[in-house]
Amino acid sequence: MAFTRATGKHRRPSRLTRKSANMAGVAALATTGVIGGLASPALAAHDDTSAEAARSVADTGLTQALVIGDSLADQIAAQAESQRQAAVKAEAARKAEAERKAEAERKARAAAAAKVKREREERAARERAARAAERKRLNSYTLPIAGSVVTTGYNAGGSLWSSGSHSGVDFRAPSGSSVVSVGRGTVVEAGWGGAYGNNIVIRMNDGTYTQYGHLSSIRVSVGQAVTTGQQIGLSGSTGNSTGPHLHFEARTTPDYGSDMDPTAYLRAHGVSI
Repeated sequence: MAFTRATGKHRRPSRLTRKSANMAGVAALATTGVIGGLASPALAAHDDTSAEAARSVADTGLTQALVIGDSLADQIAAQAESQRQAAVKAEAARKAEAERKAEAERKARAAAAAKVKREREERAARERAARAAERKRLNSYTLPIAGSVVTTGYNAGGSLWSSGSHSGVDFRAPSGSSVVSVGRGTVVEAGWGGAYGNNIVIRMNDGTYTQYGHLSSIRVSVGQAVTTGQQIGLSGSTGNSTGPHLHFEARTTPDYGSDMDPTAYLRAHGVSI
């Protein structure tokens, strides 16, 4: 008589099938890293441990569960914590490096800006100093012949002068010495001046006048503006003169007879004489 299985009934899995399922469950856990990354070294260390782990697989019917011992669980937790701490440290190091770079860039930008500002201020200071020096030069006074000295003073008496006294001062000057304007002004006379020979009269910027006599050569013309130290002629001995020299006068007007002390005049304008 033949026996048949009731419809809907299933055979109990064979031992080979259950073993395959157990191995598949272990393999799946190893793939996810639970055993593969942490437990495998412990399982592989000793055959006995491996056998024990294999026996710890409990058959729940449809699901295979792996029961892990306390020691292995502690190892997994410790490694996870170590990895977490390493990640935290790495992130902290990354942030610190980013902050260091940002601070270095900020300092570099600040230093560059400070350098630009310093250079701008230094350039402005140089320009101000140059303008001040130019104003000083233009408004300064100088001797009519560089390095010369007075040989005949103001108001000196004698028969050489028709008025009975010297209306200016004489500067020692070999013939052909360069004669310059003592300050800024405008030429109002340039030519023959009788007893003065070739002479030049300049209206100074402060409203006074200066006169240069006995010249051998005149290098400027009426209406010409002159600056401090600009050459206006060459010294000589023209007119009523006993030898080469420069006759220099300071006046309140362009005309003879309005003279004032040339030495005091030059000193009042900062010239050492």
